[in-house]
Amino acid sequence: MKKLFIQFIPLACAACLFTGCAPVTRTATDVGLGAGGAALGGELTHNNPVAIAGGAVGGALLGEGLHAANDKLNDQSYQTGYDKGRSDAVKQQYWIFVAMQQAKAGDDGRVRLYQVHLPEQVIDGVIFKPTTQNLRIEE
Repeated sequence: MKKLFIQFIPLACAACLFTGCAPVTRTATDVGLGAGGAALGGELTHNNPVAIAGGAVGGALLGEGLHAANDKLNDQSYQTGYDKGRSDAVKQQYWIFVAMQQAKAGDDGRVRLYQVHLPEQVIDGVIFKPTTQNLRIEE
C-alpha cells in the first residue's frame, strides 16, 4: 500500500502542475512540492534523513522556480498587450489624419490659393530674402 501511495505522488504533482496555478497559492505549492520531494527522497534512499531534507528543499525550490517562471510570463504578456494597445492607438490616429486629409482634398471648389509677394525685411536682426508664398483661403 505504501509503495502504491509513493508511486501516486508524482502523478498527483504532475496533475496539479497541468491544472493551472490560479487558485493555488504560492505557500500551498511550496508545501505540497516540498512534502512530495521529502517523501520521494525518503523512499528512494530508504529513509535517509539527509535525503529527506534535500528532497523537501528541492521540492520547495521547484515550486518557487515554477512561480518565478509564471510571474515572468505574466509580465511579458502584460507588456506585449500594452505595446499592442499603443500600436493600435497610433494606427487609429494615423487613419484619422488620412481621412481628414482626404476630406480636405475633396473640397477643391471652396479652397483657393493666393500668391503673396513678401519683400526683403529685417525682423529681430534676421534678414529675410524676398519670396513668394501661397496663402490658402477656404470659403
